[in-house]
Amino acid sequence: MSGLRVLVGCKRVIDYAVKIRVRPDKMGVVTDGVKHSMNPFDEIAIEEAVRLKEKKLASEVIAVSCGPPQCQETLRTAMAMGADKSIHVEIDLATYEKMSPLHVAKLLSKIAQDNKVDLILLGKQAIDGDCNQTGQMTAALLDWPQATCASSIEKTNGDIKVVKEVDGGLETVKVKLPAVVTTDLRLNEPRYATLPNIMKAKKKPMEKKKPVDYGVDIDPRQKVVSVEDPPTREAGQKLDNVQDLVTKLKEQGLLTS
Repeated sequence: MSGLRVLVGCKRVIDYAVKIRVRPDKMGVVTDGVKHSMNPFDEIAIEEAVRLKEKKLASEVIAVSCGPPQCQETLRTAMAMGADKSIHVEIDLATYEKMSPLHVAKLLSKIAQDNKVDLILLGKQAIDGDCNQTGQMTAALLDWPQATCASSIEKTNGDIKVVKEVDGGLETVKVKLPAVVTTDLRLNEPRYATLPNIMKAKKKPMEKKKPVDYGVDIDPRQKVVSVEDPPTREAGQKLDNVQDLVTKLKEQGLLTS
């Protein structure tokens, strides 16, 4: 079997180290002037795709991102890490902020069909919405098998063997290609993009598309009513001994005699 064509989703998100602030209008979080980077789980997906290529198991790695012009920086990072080319589905910021995982899944499924890919690698979730839905929805739309939260990926003949961590230990899933696989934290350690590779990435092809090119309607299906800061935790109390703790719990009705 010839090398796989691998499609990898790369979402631009607020950097994981940034403290999130709610906008004064309570309709979202502050993004202006805030550092953004590639979703960490998507970095892991790109790394895994590049490793498959280095093992001669994949022939081409295509990175895709949906969103405003700044997403092109995210795609350049993906190509500097080793992706061969990228596709930017241009969506204005106001529309993008109202998109749901289903919209993205519809776009990914169309892109996968157009590019005749064999494997879609996606981060298991994005650290902004934490939905953990896009991979599953993409698999459903394509009617492809799926393996989620991969901590190990191995290609065996025409199959992909995925090991995932579950509450009771490890679960091994084997899926036939083409398939959708989502990546978990312990799958790998993403490489840093070196300066020479960053320079090379500028010459790699980036295709620009619109949702209409894929016949996908991205009109919002839901409305954000309000975004609130989490409630402030009350200060704890330090007690001298177990008897004081029992007395306190009884006083608050949390313990009955």
